[in-house]
Amino acid sequence: MDNLPLPEPHWHAAGLAHLAQADPILAQAIAQTAAPVRPAAHEDLYLALLRAIVSQQISTKAAAAIWRRFTSLFRPDGYPEPREVLRMSEDELREAGLSRQKAGYLQAIADYQERGLLDYEHLSQLDEEAFTAHLTAIKGVGRWTAQMLQMFALDQPDVFSEGDLGIQNAMRKLYNLEETGRALQKKMLLLAEPWRPYRTLACKYLWRTLDAPPAA
Repeated sequence: MDNLPLPEPHWHAAGLAHLAQADPILAQAIAQTAAPVRPAAHEDLYLALLRAIVSQQISTKAAAAIWRRFTSLFRPDGYPEPREVLRMSEDELREAGLSRQKAGYLQAIADYQERGLLDYEHLSQLDEEAFTAHLTAIKGVGRWTAQMLQMFALDQPDVFSEGDLGIQNAMRKLYNLEETGRALQKKMLLLAEPWRPYRTLACKYLWRTLDAPPAA
């Protein structure tokens, strides 16, 4: 029973229908993806935030290896209880493959959790601006990280990350964009406007297109 896929959120089918009508190019890309996007919402924002920091600016494979080594520090179940993270020395955390900077960030997150500032019930009710402001008060947490939590941990339907390199690469390819920097992000925001209120779903499929084989 535990291996059964999670049910789709109530807005998923409506979101796909909206995106198909709003953007034929995106609709074709979605149709060519190998598997549908599945929800992954969960209430442990603390754990999701730790994992997001570990994953920043490194490959998926490297992030998975460091995460395994990090969680192996916490016996017996591998859960990084905040008090235990705060008790660890920088050298202990760096042995898991974390940089000095990231070790400090993880302890800042643990401190936030220990103070009761990562409550799911409260944070899930905040709008995007308020949620981002709350999380970016933590050392090392930026807007991108806040957006990833909204998209994945909270499964909120209308978040768009124009600063994400994967989304940029996918949209460059699909829409033949030649712009860079702020000009690229401005163009992306314009293209994504018709996707509202399902921009999260669009982003998740855009990431999938990066793994799709080239069309014959």
